[in-house]
Amino acid sequence: MYGFTIVENLQKIDEHIKRHELNYHSKRVMVSKEFTFDAAHHLHCYDGKCKNLHGHTYTAVFGISGHTDDIGLVIDFGDIKTIWKEQIEVHLDHRYLNDTLPNMNTTAENMVVWCYEKMDAALADYPNGCRVEFVRLYETPTSYAEARREWMRNG
Repeated sequence: MYGFTIVENLQKIDEHIKRHELNYHSKRVMVSKEFTFDAAHHLHCYDGKCKNLHGHTYTAVFGISGHTDDIGLVIDFGDIKTIWKEQIEVHLDHRYLNDTLPNMNTTAENMVVWCYEKMDAALADYPNGCRVEFVRLYETPTSYAEARREWMRNG
């Protein structure tokens, strides 16, 4: 029933599919993109190993929602990557976080809010009603902090 086939006729716009058919729906949809970075930090006023200078391979996951445009996209994954590279990662990757972030204790809990705020500001004028729904920042593969839109708006 679902055997292997070779595509013989590549679908062509305006011949096999009409432009008005490209956007299948008008619902809000969330897309997600994940990034990793390596950084060093230490925690102030903390009685444990993390008071010493050390490093992590962090993973940041962004959930962004919006309404699809006329070709069915909320936001291009490449646009999310550009925002990450130009406005967020430059402060984080292979950096000493205590120097490059605003004055804060560089806990995952503080950093995830900073990441949320940076992405939120970058999307402020983006079309399709794009907004950050959540940011999850993994400090280790099994430990993360999360900021959600409803928490950021309502405290």
